[in-house]
Amino acid sequence: MNAVAAARSDNVTDSSTQSRTGLIDRLGLGWFFRLLSSSIGQKFVMGVTGLLLCGFLVAHLAGNMLLFVGEKSFNEYAHALHAQWELLAIAEAGLLLLFLAHIYLAFATTIGNLKARTNTYTLRQTKVPGRIIGANSWMFISGSVVLGFVILHLIDLRFALRSGIDYLVESDPGAPFHNTVAVLSNPLSRVIYFVGVIVLGVHLSHGFSSAFQSVGFNHPKYTPMIKILGKIFAVVIAVGFASIVVFVPGMWK
Repeated sequence: MNAVAAARSDNVTDSSTQSRTGLIDRLGLGWFFRLLSSSIGQKFVMGVTGLLLCGFLVAHLAGNMLLFVGEKSFNEYAHALHAQWELLAIAEAGLLLLFLAHIYLAFATTIGNLKARTNTYTLRQTKVPGRIIGANSWMFISGSVVLGFVILHLIDLRFALRSGIDYLVESDPGAPFHNTVAVLSNPLSRVIYFVGVIVLGVHLSHGFSSAFQSVGFNHPKYTPMIKILGKIFAVVIAVGFASIVVFVPGMWK
């Protein structure tokens, strides 16, 4: 009886697996799941999502630099974005998917790398003399810090849920500028945001060039230049956001 029950269970499992596979193929997503089944494919998708997120950072920084111009300019920018609420909803959903995919693949590739190592010594060793933690370890650590920072940022300015902040209701025309300055004027927030954007810069300093390598753009002639551009990009993004954290609250209190 046990053998019969086991056989039936196996048949149900196989049927369920075939149904899922059939649905994936009908949706035309088979190639994507096959891509994610290999470590090379995972790194490729992680590189693509990373570069797209870099593009978002550029756009986000450009919009936030209007905080230096003044309340009117920043509020007009924020209201213009929210006026296109259908497109904004699609953009936010796409950004969320990009971010979740990037996080998932970061964990997947890190776990894969850990399993590929045979002992603790080789796990902590790098090819660079004098270092005990390699670039991959730093990327995972800095990425985890950035994840926590992004969650706090959403709590602060997307959902306005943090206690102790003098928020204006979202329907108030002056809310975008006021709420941003109110959050950054909090001493603890300023420290956390400053540390967060610096760690973001550290993450980008390696992640930018690594993303190009992951998508196959790796050439002895161009890779050194991409690495330099990655460092410059990381500095521009980190310094740009850090300047907002440091100077904006004092300018508009």
